[in-house]
Amino acid sequence: MYDQLKLDNQLCFRIYTLSRLMVQAYRPLLDPLGLTYPQYLTLLTLWERDNQLVGDLCRRLNLDTNTLTPLLQRMEKQGLVVRTRGIADGRQTLVSLTKKGRALEEEAKEVPKCLIESWQSNPLPAEQAALIISTLDKMINTLKK
Repeated sequence: MYDQLKLDNQLCFRIYTLSRLMVQAYRPLLDPLGLTYPQYLTLLTLWERDNQLVGDLCRRLNLDTNTLTPLLQRMEKQGLVVRTRGIADGRQTLVSLTKKGRALEEEAKEVPKCLIESWQSNPLPAEQAALIISTLDKMINTLKK
């Protein structure tokens, strides 16, 4: 067997595993809010800046339109967002928070803190977390090109 083909030598496997485990760790925090992890990420983006075009959300979340659109449709049915056609360009769709979607921000504000507290048995120092984030951002930007 080639060393480069061993699962234990794959960075991608560790990132994949971490991603699955992070989503799993968020689940008990998001379930009471009635949110999935992708919905939570979408709301984080809209809480930062409301009234965004679908294309802008796609870029910010690194998602394709055909992935984000069904997610937004479900969020609209839940009463969290509304989608409207652009005035200047009818082909564009604007996504805005509803009162319910905006109010959920208050309920969700403790989610990051609760997640970090769940790691207290093995805390990650802030400078180490910053380095990991920076490294992952560089990898993401490289792969996006």
